[in-house]
Amino acid sequence: MKKLKIIDLFCGTGGFSKGFENSKGNQFETVFGIDLLPTCIKTFKANHPGAESISGDIRAVRPSDVQSLIGLKRGEVDLIIGGPPCQGFSSIRPFRSTNDDDPRNTLFEEFALFVNWFRPKALVLENVVGLATHAEGQTISTMEKCFEELGYQCDWKILNAAHFGIPQKRERLIFIGVKKGAPLTFPAPTHECRSDTIGHKNKSRLLLPEESNLFQTVDLQPALTVLDAIADLPAIGNGEAATRYSTEPSNAFQRERRKRTSILTLHESTKHSEKMMEIIKHSGPNISYIPKHLISSGFSTCYSRLPGNEPSSTITVNFVHPASNRCIHPKLDRALTPREGARLQSFDDDFVFAGNRSQITKQIGNAVPPLLGKAIAEALLPIF
Repeated sequence: MKKLKIIDLFCGTGGFSKGFENSKGNQFETVFGIDLLPTCIKTFKANHPGAESISGDIRAVRPSDVQSLIGLKRGEVDLIIGGPPCQGFSSIRPFRSTNDDDPRNTLFEEFALFVNWFRPKALVLENVVGLATHAEGQTISTMEKCFEELGYQCDWKILNAAHFGIPQKRERLIFIGVKKGAPLTFPAPTHECRSDTIGHKNKSRLLLPEESNLFQTVDLQPALTVLDAIADLPAIGNGEAATRYSTEPSNAFQRERRKRTSILTLHESTKHSEKMMEIIKHSGPNISYIPKHLISSGFSTCYSRLPGNEPSSTITVNFVHPASNRCIHPKLDRALTPREGARLQSFDDDFVFAGNRSQITKQIGNAVPPLLGKAIAEALLPIF
């Protein structure tokens, strides 16, 4: 079976495109990825060995050169995905030429330039929720206009990862464009999460379980919790590490993440100082649990313990350090390990991360959860 070809721009680890590849029927194949950071491209290549890739500034790369590299003509790329950073959005201008191959000033324009050049059947942008209100909503309206002039019908929603079987309350804006006349659908939530989230004042932009499942008979599952995701990993202490699983997986999420792996990687705790261990022992749901004499400042969620019985807060790039956003283990006196963070992001345990520990932690924290990519992929399959 001929697979559907994906270009992954601003690819990071390639977790988003890996989710597409892992979707029902394994119908997607990633053919190209580009990212500014060399370590991200090493990770991308390790997990997409058949794809071409470039490490560098996308503004210095012409789509025509990528076309030569991957050997696919215009119309032969099925999907372009990515999460362009949002700086410079105010200067977006629609394209007037279908042959435009000129460098652009903004990173969104680079994404649009690739869409303009390859003319895929669909496009998916992932970004922060703040994009919805950037420039009082003018930015995202201009983005829609840009793609509409290229022949795509577009829509966007705010998705909460916890509604799609990911043990994390991570909200992201998902923007989808399809060739005019094709069906444009978003994934239907499969899990129910009652926790408060950032949201958006326009409730119609939130993809909520109670609305999307209104005409469905599918029973929603309870949201996966932190302990649902990580309880099978060895209970190591401060500064300790483990390279073998010590128990059998106890649920489907744990079994799926392990797959056929026998060696456990990245399960190593940060070595915390004596003072930090004292802080951790006092930790609770927010910073107010820490005695004032132990800390000088911090946000409300700093030095805070994750609840074990609900999805985690949004994982940040510093989740192995207790001073970051709520990242202390629910039961153990330490911050999360890189492997635990990867689990909360829904990465399989055999996903390979390149770089040193700090670089890997940042890659995990910045990634699009693969299971979110999988859900979006399966919603898009009818257009192909």
